Order: sequence, then C-alpha cells, then structure tokens
Amino acid sequence: MLLLGDGADVTIGKPFIEGARVLVTAKKNGRGDKIIVFKFKSKVRYRRKKGHRQLLTTLSIDKILPPGVEAPKPVKKARRKKTEEVKTGEIKEEKADGA
Repeated sequence: MLLLGDGADVTIGKPFIEGARVLVTAKKNGRGDKIIVFKFKSKVRYRRKKGHRQLLTTLSIDKILPPGVEAPKPVKKARRKKTEEVKTGEIKEEKADGA
C-alpha cells in the first residue's frame, strides 16, 4: 500500500507502508473478451490466427487495516449435520452364490 488516510491522519509509504493490509473477497472468476492475434507476412503466404482470453477475478475490498491492527478472525458458517434414519423393523440378508 502506498498511501493510507483516515481523516486528518495520512501515512505515506516509502516505497510502501509496512504492516498495512487490505482484506478482500473474491466475488467472481471468469474470462475477459477475446483478443485475436493475427500474424501476417506479405509475399510468402504466411498467416497465423490465434485467439486469447485472459482469466479475470473480480475482487471486493472489505476493509483496509493500518499497521499494528489485527485482522478479525473469519466467521465459519455452521454446517447442518447429516442425520441418518435407522429403520429398526427391516433386516436385509444377502446370500452369496456358492457356484
């Protein structure tokens, strides 16, 4: 981080601010627009056409932390516990073929 300002308090990094952090969340992953790369040499029938799509990630800035401030612990989402129903009246027996 090069510059951090909070009201009248401004910190300028030389070349960056030691210990300052940015908390972000990745919102979506995708691919950019297609770019055509066309190579051509005249008089020798040399033509090459190739496409390229850059991978992109969209980020959302959640919080900017100044030096010396601890990041809050991420809250884990509670998972539902899977419950299995046990049927007490049914017993299955499998017979193996002896042949």
